[in-house]
Amino acid sequence: MSDMSEAPRMDRAEDPVSRMNNNRQFKLLADIPVRMSVEVGSTSLRLAEVMDLSEGSIVELDRQADDLLDIMVNGALIAKGEVVTVNGRYGIRIVDIAATENRLAGIERRG
Repeated sequence: MSDMSEAPRMDRAEDPVSRMNNNRQFKLLADIPVRMSVEVGSTSLRLAEVMDLSEGSIVELDRQADDLLDIMVNGALIAKGEVVTVNGRYGIRIVDIAATENRLAGIERRG
């Protein structure tokens, strides 16, 4: 599990030339599909415990009910958020964005 409270915030004060060059680079990648997922929590179980699960079983996770959730893109942590409902469906409200370096490092590891 990652703790983004220690992650540095992204510096939004880029110079205009850097921002323009970054926008050109991102346009090349804009149509690449990625998989976003949200992690509520996790736990470790022995195989015997998994085999004993049945309808109505409860598995306790490693997070408190009011903790922010991890928002992952292709397995890399990019943000923290909270669950909301939108037109009767689940959604996620972004509360904290990971620093650019951390997001890119997660993607590079998988490359």
